[in-house]
Amino acid sequence: MLGLLMSGLGASASLSPAHASDGDKKRIVVLGDSITAGFGLERHEAYPALLQKKVDESGLAFEVTNAGVSGDTTAGGLRRIDWALGQKGADVLVIALGGNDGLRGISPEQTEKNLTGIIEKARLKNPALKILIAGMQMPDNMGPKYVEAFKAVFPKVADAQKIELLPFLLEGVGGDEKLNQADQIHPTAEGQQKIADLVWVKLKGML
Repeated sequence: MLGLLMSGLGASASLSPAHASDGDKKRIVVLGDSITAGFGLERHEAYPALLQKKVDESGLAFEVTNAGVSGDTTAGGLRRIDWALGQKGADVLVIALGGNDGLRGISPEQTEKNLTGIIEKARLKNPALKILIAGMQMPDNMGPKYVEAFKAVFPKVADAQKIELLPFLLEGVGGDEKLNQADQIHPTAEGQQKIADLVWVKLKGML
């Protein structure tokens, strides 16, 4: 089973930097669900905090903000993108939503529309915003037609909006019992590290 989050989890509405605030630093916002929020783990074990370590080790002046909310969908992300970006806005946006859409059987067309809306609203705040979208995939029991249509949403949005694409956020993590918690849905600390490594490959070239 893919390491996808379940619907109905308690939402965590905290929005916290993974590093002490520094007004001179540019801002990376990671908009996601319980995988981003680090469900079942300490906040510092979630991949946004691990990305902050990589940023710091590279000597880059960026602050990573974890805007992950458990149970969130792309519709939820569309509703809260302005809040997530806040008054300071962002220089880089990582969109890691869609898993809950798929598990709820939301139409790929609606998910595509929501993701496009998130990007458009974010660009209103900063037209020069750099954006990375992380793809998600559904387990085979969702049916081959739905699985393929859902998977295709993310590269389609990335191509249409001219943004960076990470094909699958959980590559090498989803389905691996050793890298997921007992629920076989949410990554362990080791799984989160692998996600951070995967995201960093794409993100470092954008900073």
